[in-house]
Amino acid sequence: MHPLRPELAAAPATRHAPVPATVRARFPALAEAGVVYLDSAATTQKPDSVIAAVTDYHRARTANAGRGTYGWATTLAARVEAVRARAAGFLGARHADEIVFTSGATAALGTIAHSWGLSALADGDEILYSPTDHAANVLPWHHLRDTLARFGRRIVLRPYRATRAGEADVDDILAQVGPRTRLITTTHLHHVYGGLSTLEELRGRIDPEILLCFDCSQSGGHIPVDLTALGADFAVFAGHKMFGAPGVGLLYCHRRVHDRLRPFLPGGGSGVRVTEDGLRGSGMPALLEGGTLNLPGILSLAPAFDLLEEIGPAAIAAHNRALTLRLIEGLRPLPGLDLLPGPAYADCAVGYGIVSFTLDGISAADLGFVLADAGFLVRTGAHCVPSAEDGAGSVRVSTQLYNTLDEIDRFLDRVSGIAGHRW
Repeated sequence: MHPLRPELAAAPATRHAPVPATVRARFPALAEAGVVYLDSAATTQKPDSVIAAVTDYHRARTANAGRGTYGWATTLAARVEAVRARAAGFLGARHADEIVFTSGATAALGTIAHSWGLSALADGDEILYSPTDHAANVLPWHHLRDTLARFGRRIVLRPYRATRAGEADVDDILAQVGPRTRLITTTHLHHVYGGLSTLEELRGRIDPEILLCFDCSQSGGHIPVDLTALGADFAVFAGHKMFGAPGVGLLYCHRRVHDRLRPFLPGGGSGVRVTEDGLRGSGMPALLEGGTLNLPGILSLAPAFDLLEEIGPAAIAAHNRALTLRLIEGLRPLPGLDLLPGPAYADCAVGYGIVSFTLDGISAADLGFVLADAGFLVRTGAHCVPSAEDGAGSVRVSTQLYNTLDEIDRFLDRVSGIAGHRW
């Protein structure tokens, strides 16, 4: 077990100041009586400050950033750049120009595949990936391979395994790495298993020119993330999974890869121009930001960061750890219940807010309906894992700072009752 922040695994949940109970009141949707929201891995609820940021953009001084010299436009452009700098600082990036705004984590991973992969990869180059990751970190690489093959370049995709603890199997990765390996991509916090992968065991054991890509869709807003300490060359984040509005994401590109990137979706605002030698870009991050950005979505990230910094990522991590351990403790002895890989099988007490399971005698979909009828909102199915799309799926419980131990206990009571009377 090699988490990015070892103290999160070793320290008791009380090490950090607890999440204030009053924080729940700042999420208007949670005021609905009889509902327990346990699907934050799909999207987080939105605090009132984020809702206000989106509506305020539409209510007053609506403009397009960087498209005019009048005050509304220039002020908005400055606010967008302030959010960019804020994101860089919050995520441990050294330079603001390493942060690109996208429409989401899926778009960010697709941008890496097309902006970097199409131009940087040669015939015979290899990418290592996990088939158990989210489709957004699997399908773009297959799409890239298929696209390159149409032009006579054949790259190799090498799948690696996940461990019982839900982490990337570093030993298997090391066995797969070869002289043509160009990229290793992994999920930082697995969206189904809840296992944390930092790949730090690879340091000093692989060619430093091999690029590392992290899907941080679930870790962002759940645990402290330091991209510099992580050694990431690429990383992606979903704004809507860290209290921001949907339709906005963050793409991190380390400066060392900037000269290997080509324009993606060139157009207005991208700084791309036509020269006698072909297309030329004005540099990052504009190179990858063609078109009109999701301005209200970007502005929503500022109050989201405010909340995350007010509570503290370490406190949020400790809170989710306590909820996860309570959940695992209550689910483990239930008859017929099978916990998927993840913290339940780790060799130390860890948990990051995601637990998935199945129950004999009832499909995941039916169990989800029964739980929803009792007010517990969970995710069921294959959870966007391409290799599992034809399977029966599982139930995924995912928590955030607004969930309570009482909610977990009531959920456990309900599942226990179903397990004792399943048909």
